[in-house]
Amino acid sequence: MSLDQPSAPNDLSAFWMPFTANRQFKAKPRMFVAAAGMHYTTQDGRQVLDGTAGLWCCNAGHCRPRIVEAIQKQAAELDYAPAFQMGHPKAFELANRLRDVAPAPFEHVFFTNSGSESVETALKIAIAYQRVIGQGTRTRLIGRERGYHGVNFGGISVGGIVTNRKFFGTLLTGVDHLPHTHLPERNDFSRGQPEHGAWLAEDLERIVALHGAETIAAVIVEPVAGSTGVLIPPKGYLQRLREICTKHGILLIF
Repeated sequence: MSLDQPSAPNDLSAFWMPFTANRQFKAKPRMFVAAAGMHYTTQDGRQVLDGTAGLWCCNAGHCRPRIVEAIQKQAAELDYAPAFQMGHPKAFELANRLRDVAPAPFEHVFFTNSGSESVETALKIAIAYQRVIGQGTRTRLIGRERGYHGVNFGGISVGGIVTNRKFFGTLLTGVDHLPHTHLPERNDFSRGQPEHGAWLAEDLERIVALHGAETIAAVIVEPVAGSTGVLIPPKGYLQRLREICTKHGILLIF
């Protein structure tokens, strides 16, 4: 790798960085200027192990030649085409490949540009679906304490991280939250899925009894809770949520 690394800009004021203490960072910036495989390279030439795969989005590694070549080839052939009333072959090919590896009964793919957009779209689809099948009173959404579902209003509303919510008023109405599954007194240092905590899924029955199943459109949970500590769900927890949702006609969004 070339030792001639790009330097940090002299003026860092224009970029308002997300989820960052901007004053402190810009007083003593930490800059990555290159990446390869599992490592970033800093401005002064040090290598840093990327233990989180970017933000969980570079799981194949950084700057892999095969991926770089595919991106360059596609950009040179067709850089962008809208999907409103027209299409392009690669989008359909990718949708088919995803469908073929997805478990039944998943048969369709809706592409989005980010996790936040995915969550907003899923919440809207859930409410619209309930209306289409004649269940128009089902508009309530259920998230979890300590859950993270992006930065848009719907995602913050069903999310349960207090510091992400406190500046934005009441957010969406008709939202409730399940308890989180963080049980450090029982599950700290568990190998794989924790043994204790599946019973926490039963709180969904309490919420159903409180509001009425006929008002609830969907429950949304992270299969692995990332921002709150990379918490793996207890054994049987997700399965029990699935059973309760199916019993009451509630959609379950992962």
